[in-house]
Amino acid sequence: MNATLQNIFPIYSVSDPQFKSYQLNNFRDIPQISRLTEQQQFDIEVVGNVLPFKANNYVIEQLIDWERVPNDPIFALTFPQRDMLQAGHYDEIATLLRNGADKATLKVAADRIRMQLNPHPAGQVDHNVPEMDGERLHGMQHKYRQTVLFFPSQGQTCHAYCTFCFRWPQFVGMSDIKFASREVEKLVSYVKQHPEVTDILFTGGDPMIMSAKNLAAYIEPLLSGDLPNLINIRIGTKALAYWPHKFVDDKDSGEMLALFRKVTDAGKQLAFMAHFNHPRELESDTVKQAIRNLREANVTIRTQSPVMRHINDDPALWAQMWEAQVKLGCIPYYMFLARDTGAQHYFSVPLVRAWEIFREAYQQVSGLARTVRGPSMSANPGKIQVLGVSQAGDEKVLVMRFLQGRNSDWVQRPFFAAYDEKACWIDELKPAFGAERFFFEEEMMEHYHEPQDANTVDDFE
Repeated sequence: MNATLQNIFPIYSVSDPQFKSYQLNNFRDIPQISRLTEQQQFDIEVVGNVLPFKANNYVIEQLIDWERVPNDPIFALTFPQRDMLQAGHYDEIATLLRNGADKATLKVAADRIRMQLNPHPAGQVDHNVPEMDGERLHGMQHKYRQTVLFFPSQGQTCHAYCTFCFRWPQFVGMSDIKFASREVEKLVSYVKQHPEVTDILFTGGDPMIMSAKNLAAYIEPLLSGDLPNLINIRIGTKALAYWPHKFVDDKDSGEMLALFRKVTDAGKQLAFMAHFNHPRELESDTVKQAIRNLREANVTIRTQSPVMRHINDDPALWAQMWEAQVKLGCIPYYMFLARDTGAQHYFSVPLVRAWEIFREAYQQVSGLARTVRGPSMSANPGKIQVLGVSQAGDEKVLVMRFLQGRNSDWVQRPFFAAYDEKACWIDELKPAFGAERFFFEEEMMEHYHEPQDANTVDDFE
């Protein structure tokens, strides 16, 4: 890093920033793994052959409380657990491993199981991929009017993988269902042709796995591309939680922060959509310094997480997390619900309980933390918020509304579902008052060829 950049963005040496990754081939080298039984280690191997697994030394040394393993929430957040697979799927892979099956045989079985786990929910393949000049732009998605998602090809991995991640197909070697693009020129052209687009969201994987040089190759064309309609550049990232050294004392931290300042100097706003799933992820000196450095580089940090069993289904944890975020200068943004893909059965919290958690946590924080919205399902029609439980005449109902919709006219329109304390997703709910379908379903069927039954609605952001 040159002296000028170091003067602008001083690097603070908090701890050794040497990154070390752990996956299936070497996770038994982790010293703390000896605390697990052989069966628990085998469970990691079985599940990790279907769902992606990757951890790193920061997660292992700074975040996981090994005295609480296997019940530690960060351990469950990063290390595969047996019940993340249905029993039949677990038994199939376990039998192959015990019988010494080769990698090709394991992959065939794992891919067959993966295709049963709704790998691309919410129409993101069929409905969200945009077209330009008759060409489908793979590696981009345009679902909501104002926002385009872009998947930079060098950003399709992460510093560590979340076991709940709805983007898990990006990481398991199934290239035919992977989103990625190097073609930033087409992104610029698309935004020029769509003046309604104000936001570009770089997503993955995690774009912050990239070097400053590689990220600049995507961002700088947007700054020089004569895009007056582009107001906000967003980056979806878990790096603050899983590798905050990226913004503190990595080899190109200064260049990265200078790139972020370049965005705001060009008149655009830069926002991190930062994933924090548990208060512990906000406690280290490194993450606190990383947040300070980003704020000094004019980055706005908005925070979001799903509510999940085994991780954070406790209102006190959410209140603690929101308060810590506000104290550090972040903006609580979303409480999501675990999406209907992968290991949803392991993580999902019923809608009614999720609303209770949100409400009880919301009551405990000041107005500065009440920027958060939720609980919200990123479903095929849009982002659907559970507003609460109410009584309408003799009928108990769930009150819902769209925060975002495929049709912007749906946004902020309340609608009602019959009360169901076990339902975890929109496709498990029925319309209230004897209605045949929810108000948006006919249009979904007409424009996206979705069946009229609400039980076919899936999810995406």
